[in-house]
Amino acid sequence: MTIRKLLSAGSVLWSAAVILVLASGSQKSAVAYAASHSQPGHGNDGHCVLVGGTVMTNFISPDTTLGTATGDLRGAVSASLLGAPQPGPGGTVVFHVQHHWVTESGDTLTIDPAVATTTPVSQTLFAVVTYPVHISGGTGKFEDATGDVTNIGEVDLSKNATVFRYSGQVCFAERH
Repeated sequence: MTIRKLLSAGSVLWSAAVILVLASGSQKSAVAYAASHSQPGHGNDGHCVLVGGTVMTNFISPDTTLGTATGDLRGAVSASLLGAPQPGPGGTVVFHVQHHWVTESGDTLTIDPAVATTTPVSQTLFAVVTYPVHISGGTGKFEDATGDVTNIGEVDLSKNATVFRYSGQVCFAERH
């Protein structure tokens, strides 16, 4: 496989990963879960909740994915590549991605630019090795929220599809 084909395939994988992470968006589930699983907040008087679910997306262009998220952050998600994929250590391919996430209830999550590291399984199939995503706010119940989510998954370029499993924690600010 040439590096050009790898980078092209990697960029598709990265876009899919980004969309997967952002596609989950129901704060109702996260808040309900928090009622029975609250923990001290990250430097605030709020509470944190564990979140998890899946993201499935399709490539709608060579550098953009669009899809849905299930689980605690269910909703719609999109990811855009912030440049060409780069070769990484050990034959990996690194993607810089910007996510866009809207929850089922209409709130948005603000996501910092993320870095996804993938490894090729074949010329058209990529495995996500590391893909941390940081939430730095949003609207509605996610205003002033922070959180970190990790992702695992695969990108299938022959089908222009991605699938991811996300898990992590979202911390909500105390509201008075």
